[in-house]
Amino acid sequence: MQHWQGIEKVVVVGLGITGLSVVKHLMRLPVDLQVKVIDTRENPPGSEQLPSDVELHAGGWRNDWLTDADLVVTNPGIALATPEIQQVLAAGIAVVGDIELFAWQVDKPVIAITGSNGKSTVTDLTGVVATAAGLNVGVGGNIGVPALDLLELDADLYVLELSSFQLETTSSLPLVAAAFLNLSEDHMDRYQGMADYRQAKLRIFDHAKACVVNADDSETYPDAEHSLVEFSTQRMAKACVTEFDGKEYLSFDGERILAVEQLSLVGRHNVANALVVIALLVEAGINVHAGLDAMKSYAGLTHRCQVVADNQGIKWVNDSKATNVASTLAALSGLSLAGKLYLLVGGNGKGADFSELLPALACLNVQLCCFGEDGDQFMPLHPSAKRFDTMQEIVNWASPQLKSGDMVLLSPACASFDQFNNFMARGDAFAELAQQFA
Repeated sequence: MQHWQGIEKVVVVGLGITGLSVVKHLMRLPVDLQVKVIDTRENPPGSEQLPSDVELHAGGWRNDWLTDADLVVTNPGIALATPEIQQVLAAGIAVVGDIELFAWQVDKPVIAITGSNGKSTVTDLTGVVATAAGLNVGVGGNIGVPALDLLELDADLYVLELSSFQLETTSSLPLVAAAFLNLSEDHMDRYQGMADYRQAKLRIFDHAKACVVNADDSETYPDAEHSLVEFSTQRMAKACVTEFDGKEYLSFDGERILAVEQLSLVGRHNVANALVVIALLVEAGINVHAGLDAMKSYAGLTHRCQVVADNQGIKWVNDSKATNVASTLAALSGLSLAGKLYLLVGGNGKGADFSELLPALACLNVQLCCFGEDGDQFMPLHPSAKRFDTMQEIVNWASPQLKSGDMVLLSPACASFDQFNNFMARGDAFAELAQQFA
């Protein structure tokens, strides 16, 4: 408990699921702490679950609480550049996040994953394969269960998805293996530029034994000397795709692990994701062969290149989580079909430039189906483009002409809130349509 020496007053900034997990963790510790919570929202989610002896200030800041604290624990949604947090830092008071508290407490091996795209799939699949290999695994962080709640499990291994926001306030997390998958423009409302965003992500390698980096994306390499494990779908690397007898294999350190065609996952980016999972588990000393059946049958996270129906050779794939161009490009990359691709795009475009999709669409036998508020912006991207108002209209029109070998893919490159509450609701609606027509 050496981290807690001299700490008595702790202020938690931001409630919600993460903030509550922090408060519960602090109350469990065998140290005497005075815990207070600040949330700028009038009715913070989770306030009704706070213990009675934890004081809450809602609807604004309390600078007197902050400057009187020995430790401030901030929610990842609050930027360190926020003036109130800057004031705390200037006063020499430590500011950490929930992942740093996790780092102070954890006594079992931890694997962590960051990147602009694909980190949820890699985190989830790493957990699935490790579980199948016989380990009791705690999976969470930026997806699912908050990291501090995972400490309640008697886990042999923890697998965490970490966002750049979480990494900003993390400085001592020991990792047996860490991966930085890729870097593309995102969260530019929070960072001064791409270099700033990249530096936040690179913090994942600070205390990692093995650093898994993308040989096809030089931005994922740490600036300092580290023990690197490269993965690639395009060239030779420690984790790469090799050919044998006309078949492609996922290989690690020269050993063929699994035929690519045995994966249920769709898309070339998921081949890369599977390579990362193998690299992370091998580097963590886990018998990956014991979990290969689970890797083969894994059909993906809900709303992320997930096969929701497969009937008479026609695949229906829900990639509703593709709310930006980079995600849709990832779904289209290396897609090889016997038939035609019916691609559903559109929604709220958030001011994005969709012309980056042009080269990818030019290589495919595609029928582009454009819908939603910004559907018109996709119309110039392909000669096949057809305009619809809703997904229901698209499916009604397309269904009678679908043949074996075709794929219907929802990968909209847009946010959903023009027609849906969120991307999950959009994906659920698509899955329901798929079930009806398949």
